[in-house]
Amino acid sequence: MKIIKRSGAEAGFDIEKIIEAIRKANNSVKDSEKLSEKEIEAIADKVERNLREMSRSASVEEIQDMVENQLMKYQAYTIARNYITYRYRRALIRKSNSTDQQILSLLECNNEEVKQENSNKNPTVNSVQRDYMAGEVSKDITKRFLLPADIVEAHEKGIIHFHDADYFAQHMHNCCLVNLEDMLQNGTVISETMIEKPKSFSTACNVATQAIAQIASSQYGGQSISLAHLAPFVQLSRDKFKAQVREEFEAIGKSYTEEEINKIAEIRVLDEIKRGCQMIQYQVITLMTTNGQAPFITVFMYIDEAPEGRTRDDLALIIEEMLNQRILGVKNEKGVYITPAFPKLIYVLEEDNIRKDSKYWYLTELAAKCTAKRMVPDYISEKVMLELKGDVYTPMGCRSFLTPDRFTEAGVPNIAHAKNYQPGKHKYYGRFNQGVVTINLVDVACSSERDMDRFWAILDERLDLCRRALMCRHNRLKGTPSDVAPILWQYGALARLEKGEKIDALLYNGYSTISLGYAGLYECTKYMTGKSHTDNEGKPFALEVMKRLNAACAKWKAETNIDFSIYGTPLESTTYKFAKALQKRFGIIPGVTDRNYITNSYHVHVTEQIDAFEKLKFESEFQALSPGGAISYVEVPNMSDNIEAVLSVMQYIYDNIMYAELNTKSDYCQECGYTGEIEIVNDAHGKLIWKCPNCGNTDQNKMNVARRTCGYIGTQFWNQGRTQEIKERVLHL
Repeated sequence: MKIIKRSGAEAGFDIEKIIEAIRKANNSVKDSEKLSEKEIEAIADKVERNLREMSRSASVEEIQDMVENQLMKYQAYTIARNYITYRYRRALIRKSNSTDQQILSLLECNNEEVKQENSNKNPTVNSVQRDYMAGEVSKDITKRFLLPADIVEAHEKGIIHFHDADYFAQHMHNCCLVNLEDMLQNGTVISETMIEKPKSFSTACNVATQAIAQIASSQYGGQSISLAHLAPFVQLSRDKFKAQVREEFEAIGKSYTEEEINKIAEIRVLDEIKRGCQMIQYQVITLMTTNGQAPFITVFMYIDEAPEGRTRDDLALIIEEMLNQRILGVKNEKGVYITPAFPKLIYVLEEDNIRKDSKYWYLTELAAKCTAKRMVPDYISEKVMLELKGDVYTPMGCRSFLTPDRFTEAGVPNIAHAKNYQPGKHKYYGRFNQGVVTINLVDVACSSERDMDRFWAILDERLDLCRRALMCRHNRLKGTPSDVAPILWQYGALARLEKGEKIDALLYNGYSTISLGYAGLYECTKYMTGKSHTDNEGKPFALEVMKRLNAACAKWKAETNIDFSIYGTPLESTTYKFAKALQKRFGIIPGVTDRNYITNSYHVHVTEQIDAFEKLKFESEFQALSPGGAISYVEVPNMSDNIEAVLSVMQYIYDNIMYAELNTKSDYCQECGYTGEIEIVNDAHGKLIWKCPNCGNTDQNKMNVARRTCGYIGTQFWNQGRTQEIKERVLHL
């Protein structure tokens, strides 16, 4: 059995340390108040039994809480008081050097919590360690100087989650939609070097990947680009190749026809598209940004975004090649093709590609094959998105959505000074999100003790706490000079401001958004009503919670002219943090706090038996109430031999839900060459580990596992809470 030390390192459980600690407290009281040696051992035994029942590694703090509770049960109040006092004194001493301990444990690669914090970052790599070290310092500064004490306390108790505190000390925002069109068509500057308009498709792809890396190093969230912004450069390459072929024929004195010129040129165009798409895929995967990971990049594939005619057909050629290359995958260190995490692909289902008689149906079939093998692309329904938002545009990364453009109709001018600005046309590229704070809905419910009036009162109090925390984020960005990230604010990615100009105008009028996240709607409903939110008795309460969150955001927006929006928090490491906090505060409540994770946003619980179509239909109603970000998924088996079923789900998505994905399995064991699904099992200590079902390999360094974590694919493994959630997922198809 393992425990998590204060430094984050994992260690073996030693019952003698508990016994010795109780003895020290016992020796501090008079004989009449002392416990017997037998009672001390009984308390230690009870704590050990509780730990074994947790099915995860407990922290030292949790163990000490258990000791205190047992002392109180034995009515050893003086001993308990002395034990608590000793803990407090030790905590004061540790406060002065806790950051140092965290950093040292990072350098020695034995911080178990950090190892599994981000499923796309390898904590043994120097650049990742450097980022985490800086993050520890930033979090320390944030907690001690930058945030109010009650917000810090609420964050540490798991009542709310103040996201990305490790970047808060700097003036950085969350995620964005890159205005790649402006950067490519009108030039940009990368690392103080002028980059003019590319003269070919491959050069445009190269510039795009360089920009992606720079942008990723200037913010801490996801970014999205559109292939439609690359499509016009295909024609530049086509014209260049026609001229080259003509010159070559003339150089050797051979007669030619225009048809021959065009055919040869088109062969070269297709080859350049292949090389350009390959460049994007491989450069994104192999680039390492200053935060120690590949850029978190989403590629948007929307046929109707390009004007009808040659440019739209060229966009279709690019999409086709992107899908073909993703189906192939990328080679791991053994030279075997595997599923990469990035770039994330999003394919828009629309009138031109949704039926067999549609012009671009062949692309939809290709997308289905890609999903069956590599888990991407994910799907946006043009039909449903137009109904909900009035426009079709990509999320910023995995699920965060901008609010619909309201500043164009309000007559707000070109405040970003974009060179591709078109008066009267809605704008999405060049916009961004200011940050996220998440409310733990399960804690609100448990704190109310099932008193409905009290629940709504506590919810209002917690929402006010979130509002103040979000305003801290906003105010941290306010006054930021454009010089902090030239690629973003001066050279077109988000704006073209002057040197020294502040970004303040971009924080209002809906140009950017700020997100109120939420987590655990299922558990919240289960506690308050005794039913799942899929049940007719639980659903009205769950919908009312969502409406209250939206009403709060609408109120704050009216008061500040800042676009607050409801965001279905993906919860990677936070799902474990919240679960542990709930167990500490409220104990084990069956169906509510009895797992090491809580449910993402509005999702149906992963263990609930429900078919794919029913799940998507049900969640669509909640997705509509989560306008700042949401994505739904269905868990499916290997679908490579059943593409028709994948297409049926895609067509259902088109008619019923705005944004959804299919979760398949795509793993590889480097020991025996097994491909399929690597299993999750318990080791001798009760810890969840990954195991090859073919050869029994449990060395994570010798396997490639890809799982949808929370809207994107993770490949570096997960903490115990998220691993349990993955293990317990049931199939929906």
